[in-house]
This record gives sequence, structure tokens and C-alpha cells, in this order.
Amino acid sequence: MSDDTRSLAEGPRTAIRPFTLDDAEEFTARVRESAALHRPWLFPPATPEKYTAYAGALIEDPTKAGFLVCERDAADGAGAIAGFININNIVAGAFRCGALGYGAFAHAAGRGLMGEGLELVLDHAFGPLALHRLEANVQPDNAGSIGLVRRAGFRLEGFSPDFLYIDGAWRDHERWAITADMR
Repeated sequence: MSDDTRSLAEGPRTAIRPFTLDDAEEFTARVRESAALHRPWLFPPATPEKYTAYAGALIEDPTKAGFLVCERDAADGAGAIAGFININNIVAGAFRCGALGYGAFAHAAGRGLMGEGLELVLDHAFGPLALHRLEANVQPDNAGSIGLVRRAGFRLEGFSPDFLYIDGAWRDHERWAITADMR
């Protein structure tokens, strides 16, 4: 496995690794296959050009950390991309917080792979990244996304009307969070 695709952490069925520019073809194919699953919640990059800009920001911007959740296979420990989990708006200092964004791909949805991947990301966030708090802002009707953070131990902290501009409108969100001491 090259340095660019090495796993940062592995679980029984998944591994997390950083985004690379070489992932464009598989990532965008998975996005296109998953459009019905993602709508109306999520709009990840569906073309190689958009992926390059998206992944480039995750790779280069120190206020972001992007992780691909990959199914493990016997050959190299990291197989098909099952989904992605990003930590955005990372603030250091006394705050030590970040905001999660994530999505499963259709072939992996409902199989528990994202839950395992999220546990690996939480270990990384509260370990090597030295964060204290992670937040997830989720649209109230997105039951799958709420279930994911609830199962991971996030607590519901509030409701924010007109919180994020998504798909042409300001959308309400529930605010979920977890801190290092909750793990």
C-alpha cells in the first residue's frame, strides 16, 4: 500500500484513510450510484473536476480532515470506498472542536460500516488530532444520519432553524455533539 492510501486505523470490517486525488474515479462513481440515497440531504462531488477541488481542500486546508471509510479486504486491508467522514471547521486552542460531515454510499448503506468507520474517526479525532468536541448538524427528517450519531454516543443539544443553505433553501438542523470525556 502506498503512503497516500495507508489506513490510519482499522476495525473488523472497515478502515479509514485520507482522501487522495487518485480516488476521483471510484468516489465519483459511488456518488452517482448513490444520488437517490443522498437527496435531499447531501450533494457530494459527482465529477472528477469537482472531486479534485473537494479533495484538494480536505488535503491542503488545516481546518479540515477528510477520511474515506473503506471496506477491508484480505489483500491490503482497504477495499471499496463505503463512505466518507469529514471534520470541517477545526478550531484549535481553547475550543478544540470540529464539525462532522458524512455520507454512506448506496452499496454500503444499512450494513453498519459507517458506524464502525465513525468510531475509528472519533478515536482519531480525540487522539492524534487532540480535539475535545465534535458536532454534527443534521436535518430533522434524516433518520439514518441521526441514528448514526445517536448510536455513536452523540447527545442532542438543540435545534437551529434555517441553519444551513442546502439545495436552494435554508434548512433546519438538529445539533448533536460528543466530547472526548463522553467516550
